[in-house]
Amino acid sequence: MNKLYGTVGPSVIDDGMLQKAVEDQGPQDQAGSIAKEEGIRFNEVIKLRLDYRNILKIDHLWEFTSLTKLQLDNNIIEKIQGLEKLVNLVWLDLSFNNIDVIEGLDALVNLQDLSLFNNRISVIENMDTLENLHILSLGNNLISQLDNVIYLRKFKNLRTLNLAGNPICQEENYDVFVAAYLSDLVYLDFRLLNEQIREKAFAQYQYAIEEIRHTDLQEHKALEAQKVTEQELQLHKDAFVEHLNGPQLFESMFADDAETSKLAYLPGVTALLESFQSQFVASCMQMFEAGLTLHEKKQTEVASFFSCSKEIVTDYQQRADHIVADFESSRKEVMVELQNATDATLLEAKVSNYRREITQMCDTLMTLELQLVDQLEVIIKDFEQNISGMVGGFTEYVQGIFAQCRDLENHQHEKLLEIAVSALDRVAKNELEEDLPDDVRMLFVDKDTLINAVSASHDTHLLKIDNREDELMTRMNGWMSALIKSIQDKEIQRNRQRISEIHNYIDFLKDQLEEMILHDHQ
Repeated sequence: MNKLYGTVGPSVIDDGMLQKAVEDQGPQDQAGSIAKEEGIRFNEVIKLRLDYRNILKIDHLWEFTSLTKLQLDNNIIEKIQGLEKLVNLVWLDLSFNNIDVIEGLDALVNLQDLSLFNNRISVIENMDTLENLHILSLGNNLISQLDNVIYLRKFKNLRTLNLAGNPICQEENYDVFVAAYLSDLVYLDFRLLNEQIREKAFAQYQYAIEEIRHTDLQEHKALEAQKVTEQELQLHKDAFVEHLNGPQLFESMFADDAETSKLAYLPGVTALLESFQSQFVASCMQMFEAGLTLHEKKQTEVASFFSCSKEIVTDYQQRADHIVADFESSRKEVMVELQNATDATLLEAKVSNYRREITQMCDTLMTLELQLVDQLEVIIKDFEQNISGMVGGFTEYVQGIFAQCRDLENHQHEKLLEIAVSALDRVAKNELEEDLPDDVRMLFVDKDTLINAVSASHDTHLLKIDNREDELMTRMNGWMSALIKSIQDKEIQRNRQRISEIHNYIDFLKDQLEEMILHDHQ
């Protein structure tokens, strides 16, 4: 099963090998000569064959981003690597190599046909992302455990499987086991799975299959629930209010606050913190709801803007196309007249008139583009004002809520300090009835120690609130600035491209006219 290096020695894929392979496998004859002269771009190659080349290591393939079919069979490759950029691969052949671990395939999500025939693989693994896999060949490997087949249940599109030549094929119920656990499989080891085998599989493994289906269903439900949770979290992040729909911010304020948790042993502190949490979380929920409402309005406004701008650009483009089409229909007639003109004076007049028409055409198209720019400028400014107004209103509202949160923290701090100082007096007089742990009693050594501890907690809480406010404002304003800049940049790019198109067209008309005049003079 192992392939040897041979007499030539191992090879590594390099630019020279790739260039030669692309040229040899590309168009031949005249088309091939033209392709070589112009240069073959690796990112445009669809199929590539690198078989029988004694290749030891897969490398230098990152430019082949359009590749759909890759042959690396009959080499001495030991490790699957260097395929991360080949995301369009549909067909991959790594048969007849020295590979012992399935790996490095995560990015190949479009892969439908994979051959790892005749390698040294003992475990079927690391293919979770290959959901489109339709054909899998793992024949002539070292797979000895039938349970490996269960892993393949996750590939719902798998219809053809080859495991022939593996130790598992010697198991008495091999084909029945495979048919039982891979119920959608059509071909196994080059043979059609007939009804007799399927019926036997159902009878023999019915309860095991029902159990595994139940497990699959539970896992599927868990994954779906996780997906919903992730989508909800992403929505909250897009609205800049993630983790404000519950006690998360409140809990983060106390996460590293050992002093307040110690003071919770004092009478009245627990009730104070519960009241504080209830009001604080309510304020966070107000921000959360306002953020989701703003996000929906933002999406509507953005969608409306892009729809409107696209409609306007399309309308102007159609008007320009009609003008060019009308000009083109008359231009052909004019060119025929110029070519057939025999009188020099008449020809000069017609040429002069045609030049004026070209200039007028240029002015007309430029005027249209200028009108379009002006109209787009108006709707972009309106959009900026609308978005700025939305964000500004939300900013003002959120700043008010965060101010409320700080007020709640200040109030809680004052009350906690009162309770703590009162407890300090009672500790000094030995009147405190509660039995306090030693680390809590350490806070009551003197008034300065107690006040410093409570104030440090207070400062930590305020810093958490301030940081969350700054983060929300920074991200929201950053989103708005990036969006507006992107729109402005794209409009500048569109305008430049359009002006360039107009100039190119006008230059073409002028060059054609000059070539005709020059030809007539000759």
